[in-house]
Amino acid sequence: MTGRLAGKIALITGVGGGMGVEAARRLCAEGARVVGCDLSPEGAAKTEALVRDAGGEITVMGGVDLGDPEQARTWVDAAVATYDGIDILYNNASTQRFGAIDELSIEDWDFTMRNELDLVYYTVRAAWPHLKAYGGGSIINVGSIAALRGVEFMPQNAHSTAKGGVIALTLQLVVEGGPHGIRANVISPGMTSTPNTAGLLADPPERMKRVVLDRIPLGRVGQPEDVVNAAVFLASDESSWISGTNIVVDGGGSVLG
Repeated sequence: MTGRLAGKIALITGVGGGMGVEAARRLCAEGARVVGCDLSPEGAAKTEALVRDAGGEITVMGGVDLGDPEQARTWVDAAVATYDGIDILYNNASTQRFGAIDELSIEDWDFTMRNELDLVYYTVRAAWPHLKAYGGGSIINVGSIAALRGVEFMPQNAHSTAKGGVIALTLQLVVEGGPHGIRANVISPGMTSTPNTAGLLADPPERMKRVVLDRIPLGRVGQPEDVVNAAVFLASDESSWISGTNIVVDGGGSVLG
């Protein structure tokens, strides 16, 4: 590691599994002090132990439901107080439900909005006064290529809408945050190998193979580190004049019609 984030304090949501584990590990390895959270107490404890064993400076709080605005505020306030500062807010946490437009229940729609869009808003809103007080910082929101195009192999109405909202929210954060030194950017992953997608990728439906996997120009699905590589750049001073961008990390797949 190169110490690109030395001296920075990063708040990362959803570090208990998937891309969140790699985000916590990598940002610490690059020199940041990290405060993470996860809905799962077990996942939070596991990630904290993993990163500390590797020499990282990290505190992870479990049982945090960011879809509750009060819990989001309480976590952010405690996280900022942990190392007395905030330079990076990495909104990685996300949970969704899928279904066709005429089959997805209202409850599943509301669940997805709460756990993919609302929790980003609540966390940013809670962090905003801290970012202003500490002279600015970098907000990194995780979107999806599902927000940029229709997805052929499975219905993603709520997921696409929520992630589209994350991208739109980010653009407004750019405008409102600029005068305070706050930058905001999005990373939109394509099909990425995580525990949630492991079963699907192990035995992909024929339609998914034909319209997605066989059409990735770089010839492979993404890995968590592919996404986190982009996040490290956006968190670092190397991107100090970048705000409002959406970095698509999908092996080139979304350029194909």
